[in-house]
Amino acid sequence: MDERKRRRAHWLRDFLCGVLIGAGAILPGVSGGVLAVVFGVYRPFMDMLTRPRKAVPQHWRMLVPLGLGWAAGFMGVARGISAAMTLSDAATYWLFIGLIAGTAPSLFREAGKEGRSPSAWASFLLCAAAVFAGLFYVSRVVRVQVEPGFWWYNFCGALWGMGVVIPGMTSSSVMMALGLYQPMLEGLARLDFLVLSAALPGMFLTIALLARLVTWFFRRHYAAAFHGILGFVMASTLVILPTEYAGPGEMVLSAVLCAAGFALAFFLAGLDRREGE
Repeated sequence: MDERKRRRAHWLRDFLCGVLIGAGAILPGVSGGVLAVVFGVYRPFMDMLTRPRKAVPQHWRMLVPLGLGWAAGFMGVARGISAAMTLSDAATYWLFIGLIAGTAPSLFREAGKEGRSPSAWASFLLCAAAVFAGLFYVSRVVRVQVEPGFWWYNFCGALWGMGVVIPGMTSSSVMMALGLYQPMLEGLARLDFLVLSAALPGMFLTIALLARLVTWFFRRHYAAAFHGILGFVMASTLVILPTEYAGPGEMVLSAVLCAAGFALAFFLAGLDRREGE
């Protein structure tokens, strides 16, 4: 493959990864930060936030396709998922679950790069138990609902920002538990000024404030942090497993979409981003 074709392939791959990472901020149970990790762009992105003078000249080529892809995934998926969930909640959720499952093998390998100590496994179990208990209690037991407004939309933006810089933070699942998810989707789909003016500043401010702290923590406690992410991912996925179906047809569609999501995420996660670099 000549240099021009190789650069085009890298550009397209970065764009597709950006689409999925942006979509990960919207999809329930999916973390954009986790997708960034398994697609190999998390560390460069965090370096550009925390050490821009050194990192931007090194990684600037990925900024444009990733940014365009992220915007397309974030805004486009909001409209698409809003429509899909009106047709079939269960089938849409199984698509999400397939995407999560497809990233799991790469995330497991990433977590073990610096070993799997007892403290790492303890982090996995603690995070899994805490996230599952918290989300299950809020969404299935007390069924907390809040009235959407400017500050709640700002809170949603902060959750999205946390999902970007903290891999495993499943912000959409929290929104669903509070009854904010559907109003946010509908607001983004119609480009509602109130939603955009509240959510986007909250997201970008959170990313800027947390980037250095999260980078420091991952450098000092890498194995424990990433095994904690595994716990977050598994627990948040279990919470959103559908239990009701309209009939056999919806069950078949759910299985097909789950397999398709798994195949897509598994393929993209396996791409070697460092080829030829």
